[in-house]
Amino acid sequence: MRKSNRMASARKPVIIRKFSRDWFAGYADASLGRDLAELEILDLTGKVMRMAWDQVKWVCYVRELPSASADQTNPERLLRKHFSIRPRTAGLWLRLKLADGDELEGLAANDLTLVEGPGLLLIPPDTRSNTQRIYIPRSAIQALEVLSLIGAPGRKRAAPVPAGSGQPELFPGESEVS
Repeated sequence: MRKSNRMASARKPVIIRKFSRDWFAGYADASLGRDLAELEILDLTGKVMRMAWDQVKWVCYVRELPSASADQTNPERLLRKHFSIRPRTAGLWLRLKLADGDELEGLAANDLTLVEGPGLLLIPPDTRSNTQRIYIPRSAIQALEVLSLIGAPGRKRAAPVPAGSGQPELFPGESEVS
């Protein structure tokens, strides 16, 4: 029996959507896509499933996994794929066109994971839905467009310092005593 050093809480509930429109629910590692050749998930029956990344359209981190009576066509409950207004959260507002022609908008972190790494982690347009985050592997992205850079609220730029001000005097108007 192989032991794992990872804690059980390192696995998060996910719904994996394939390009064939099939989907699977289960638990995936929290550090999804980190130099792994294939996606590994623990399905609801306790079996470990492996799937090639070129088959995966997206991986949705969800609040709760779908029940047997849930909507079988949209288990992610991802109703909105575009922002209706400009997002307020800091990050990069992206529009992605996926390999099957589907379009999706989301907020990504403004860091090197946009350029490097095996995929993108996005905040979806409707954060009140079942889907909290969406991981999209690079092989699924056909085109990526940066719509806007949204800064952190409350950050103010420093006022420019006048060029000729120099150091202020401590006691102006007094003459020097020798």
